Amino acid sequence: MEFSKYKKTVIACALALGIGVSGGYYFFGGPSHTQQTTVREQTKQSKPITETRNTYVVQAVKESGPAVVGITTQVFQKDIFNRTIYAGEGVGSGVLIDNEGHIVTNNHVVAGAKNGEVTVSLSDGSTVTGTVIGTDSQTDLAVVKIKPPKDIKPIKIGDSDSVQVGEPAIAIGNPFGLEFKGSVTSGVISALARTIDEQGQRFPLIQTDAAINPGNSGGALINADGELIGINSSKISKEGIEGMGFAIPINSAMTIVDSIIKNGKVIRPYIGVWAVDRQTAARNNVSYEGDGLLIVQLDSNGPAAQAGLVEGDTIAQIDGKDITTLLELKEQIDAKSPGDTILVSYTHNGKMKSTKIKLGQAASK
Repeated sequence: MEFSKYKKTVIACALALGIGVSGGYYFFGGPSHTQQTTVREQTKQSKPITETRNTYVVQAVKESGPAVVGITTQVFQKDIFNRTIYAGEGVGSGVLIDNEGHIVTNNHVVAGAKNGEVTVSLSDGSTVTGTVIGTDSQTDLAVVKIKPPKDIKPIKIGDSDSVQVGEPAIAIGNPFGLEFKGSVTSGVISALARTIDEQGQRFPLIQTDAAINPGNSGGALINADGELIGINSSKISKEGIEGMGFAIPINSAMTIVDSIIKNGKVIRPYIGVWAVDRQTAARNNVSYEGDGLLIVQLDSNGPAAQAGLVEGDTIAQIDGKDITTLLELKEQIDAKSPGDTILVSYTHNGKMKSTKIKLGQAASK
């Protein structure tokens, strides 16, 4: 099979490991920006809320709302003379997850933070300085640390693996800046295990019709019990398409978050393979009709190459599980740890073979 002439194109889009979703955050211009929106919040309750009005949404938001914060990042850029200049402020959302003051947000919300510092706006209206302790561009996740407030109330972590299509979903965040902080939208879980960028996406996403707008990035997607089931990450905003928001499942996110808290970065297993599946090959005019993953390049010093795999081989299974998409490969590898051994079944010159591969280590950027 001739694939070398496609290599440059395919490698660029086969496993470009930065996650391909970003909900965006509200961006304010430089010092000349003067426009401001004022929203009056009505907080006084004149009479007790009735049972009819005290819905699951009200109860869930009361439970989890205080854990959702605003994150403001001063953004600096290089001018044509390579000088660093102030470009404005980006505002996104975050979720307080523990009593130590750790906040989960999106990587793109805190990207470019000067000296690794951001301003965190708490639900009581106060602001504190937060330190970015680690980021992971591949999953668009980051962790910010603040000094724990005296009356800290972190969110309850749910189980995204138990989420069902059709059950209620509630999004909390700061769409369009802090003037709209703590905004709540509700809907349902529209779908599970969604793929929107197979080349860069590292795990399936939760789809919801709860409105997720710019500034909601990094905010909470909670269930009817007020438990965190996802980190809001993107919204499809194309003409004629509405009600399609996406969140990173919290079970997947917490693996990344725990590694950042422990190591300051994500340490993940590494196989050293660049490959394409049938769909990716078709999009890039590569002639491939196989069911597995066609290897288009290997790290010559990586685990797969050291185990004997070569360009043109096709990965069919890992530990006995069929592998037909790039996302399945990433899931199988990410479920392991550096140093673990996996059994890879693959075809070489039309013949099926199996070999054990000891996974290496790759750190996040």
